[in-house]
Amino acid sequence: MGRGRAKAKQTKVARDLKYRTHETDFASLAQELHGGESAPVDRTERVEEPDEYDKWADYSGPSQRD
Repeated sequence: MGRGRAKAKQTKVARDLKYRTHETDFASLAQELHGGESAPVDRTERVEEPDEYDKWADYSGPSQRD
């Protein structure tokens, strides 16, 4: 029987989330998702050096797994 207050609170929170505009900080979200690293996020693009085996990737045979 005591579910009235809990449901009212859930409704209040749901309405608040639905109608309030949020400014999303994607940098802190990424930091939180990656384990809270204390180092600043590096926003420069990294150039991958070609792997010496990439040119042979097309020649790999079928997998031997069953």
